[in-house]
Amino acid sequence: MICDQDQPKVLTVLDAKKDTARQRWMGVLARASAAEIAGLFASLEDRPDYQIIKRPETGTLMVEGRAGGAGQRFNVGEATMTRCVIRLTDGRIGFSYALGRDRVKAEQSAVLDALLQSGDQRVVVLQNGIGALERTQKEARELASRKAAATKVNFFTLVRGDG
Repeated sequence: MICDQDQPKVLTVLDAKKDTARQRWMGVLARASAAEIAGLFASLEDRPDYQIIKRPETGTLMVEGRAGGAGQRFNVGEATMTRCVIRLTDGRIGFSYALGRDRVKAEQSAVLDALLQSGDQRVVVLQNGIGALERTQKEARELASRKAAATKVNFFTLVRGDG
């Protein structure tokens, strides 16, 4: 007999949209600075009660690169990362993964992740804050891209013949 656990999960369109939204805010929280996370956390009028499931812990992860951006993978080196898992009193679980050693940022990010999964009033404030952080991060990426493009050098080979 095959258990339900052995069957692949079929995602509906709503599940896919939900996962996409969560992936978006998790990425924004991970890229945000500790000050930005603290500001977003401070914007909450009433902070939720929560239990820490996995205390903020710091470790390392291997960073991979690709030769030429699309070639074979290779290990660039290690990076320090802090992760945390919390559970709100209503049972929702929040996760966070952040580069660096900031345990407060990791814990606050996990709480924000759990809150963003709910449908209460705090979510509107958080979604506005996430949207602002996302726009700021996008502008910073575009500025860095323009600076890199301005310094681009086009190399070419000049073939000289003897005749």
